[in-house]
Amino acid sequence: MSGRTDIVGAPLRVWAPHAQVVAADLGDRLLTMRPDGDGWWESDGPVPTGTDYAFRLDGGDPLPDPRSPWQPDGVHAASRTFDTGAHRWADAGWSGIDVRGAVLYELHIGTFTTQGTLDAALARLPHLVDLGVQVVQLMPVAAFPGRAGWGYDGVDLYAVHEPYGGPAALQRFVDGAHQLGLGVSLDVVYNHLGPSGNYLSRYGPYFTDRHRTPWGEAVNLDGPGSPGVRAFVLENAVRWLRDFHLDALRLDAVHALADDSPVHLLAELATAVEQLADELGRPLGLIAESDLNDVAMVTPVAEGGLGMTAQWDDDVHHAIHAFLTGERHGYYADFGSYNTLAKALAEVFVHNGGFSSFRGRAWGAPVPAEVSGHRFVVSTTTHDQVGNRGRGDRPAARLSEGRQAISAALLLTTGFTPMLFMGEEWSASTPWMFFTDHADPDLARSIREGRAREFGDHGWADLYGDDAEPPDPQDPATVAASTLDWAESGRGHHARIRAFYRDLIALRARIPDLRSGDRRATSIEHDAAAGWLRIRRRSVLTVMNLAADERVVPLADADAWSVALAWDSPAEDALTDTGLRLPADGVAVLVSR
Repeated sequence: MSGRTDIVGAPLRVWAPHAQVVAADLGDRLLTMRPDGDGWWESDGPVPTGTDYAFRLDGGDPLPDPRSPWQPDGVHAASRTFDTGAHRWADAGWSGIDVRGAVLYELHIGTFTTQGTLDAALARLPHLVDLGVQVVQLMPVAAFPGRAGWGYDGVDLYAVHEPYGGPAALQRFVDGAHQLGLGVSLDVVYNHLGPSGNYLSRYGPYFTDRHRTPWGEAVNLDGPGSPGVRAFVLENAVRWLRDFHLDALRLDAVHALADDSPVHLLAELATAVEQLADELGRPLGLIAESDLNDVAMVTPVAEGGLGMTAQWDDDVHHAIHAFLTGERHGYYADFGSYNTLAKALAEVFVHNGGFSSFRGRAWGAPVPAEVSGHRFVVSTTTHDQVGNRGRGDRPAARLSEGRQAISAALLLTTGFTPMLFMGEEWSASTPWMFFTDHADPDLARSIREGRAREFGDHGWADLYGDDAEPPDPQDPATVAASTLDWAESGRGHHARIRAFYRDLIALRARIPDLRSGDRRATSIEHDAAAGWLRIRRRSVLTVMNLAADERVVPLADADAWSVALAWDSPAEDALTDTGLRLPADGVAVLVSR
């Protein structure tokens, strides 16, 4: 027995529909569980908060609780009870935030600071407040094997990774963020579980071979026994929002949630979260990562859609990245031109029913003009787009300072919900690579070999050199190299880039037309031969010169505008009778006089 307190807790409960006998192993004794209907088992009396326990099914080995709230000794060890109601919240004045149109900031707890904890990350949040961020987007914190990892191989979905500080630390983080005026969204993974420490199939029909995913068998959302599995997911989502005061959830790769039920899991989840928001009296959001390019994802359930608050839009990322870097490999093959960039910014999806050469078929559907751009989360870097590169290099490693400023303007002056990835705002020199910490040597070898194959398949040698090799995901040095260097954020060009991001976000907050999600109010003009691009959003005009030398970008009504913000502030006579003079890789935001 360890970690016990004198606080009276609650009975232990577990869903194990195929078991004949279930007992709770408390270390020094076994506690008999009684059947409670629908495959549930419950202990006869309450177990004190802080008790370590495991379940034995039909006399088998002790297993962690599928709904374990705390795994202090790792994913293979005993679970520990945790009282989510013990935290004394100080956010009574927090009225919530609508994620649509807010400035989001994605961060990974393990590499955001050298300490790699939620408490250390909390201490850095004033930086985000100063920057103008409104919502922190946490990468997954559900317990996963080892110490370091991205978190997408989580196996205890109700627990908080112990090296990050455990469940109490997450409550402290959210509480502290709210007191600073920041919302918090959490990345959750319901499409698969990791390969190590996943004991769910020992308990019940959590997985099915009726569908396949990139990770193997699908989570059982529509087969025999699926109501219990769906409840597992739905109650997990509600718990994060209710008991940890989170403002939104980001749902990983929802296109891999195979569900042929009459009501899709996402629609059911949207309805449950809407009801919870009504009960709590504050907005709650669901942000889907979807590869389907289908507006049905963000269409309300009452209108036949899946009811997500917003969804990630990779097409805008791809269009900006390929346009500024010139890369055309892999899924960038369909992107890179002025026309493609303009289409992505105006129509949301480049692949909106047309042919995708990367997929080899038609893909997606058009987004009606009346659908707000705030329904789509756009970015110029994310954990995926950086971490899945061969060496985890950020766009800033290949772009001039001017093009980094142009990238920021394309992100923050268009009519979407913008999201930054940690360190982007100061042009961080640190890469962000794929890393794991698996103790199983066979699994570690498999991951190393898999990343090496991906390195070759994606043609990264063409970019990095024929003698280049992928970093070893299992090497602690890979994690260390991926950790932000906060000292550089206030120096040299890093400080200049940071100031530009801060000024852009402040300008966006100040001018309604700039932060509007009305896509019908956006018009885009460009001249590829001359190397310029103009984006107008009613009273705001963002002007960019991508040529190799200074150019005057034509403006028919130049005297109607004034410069509100520019990278490397232009000369006083930058506005001429015919247009705006900008240096090579120059960008400025103009407002109507």
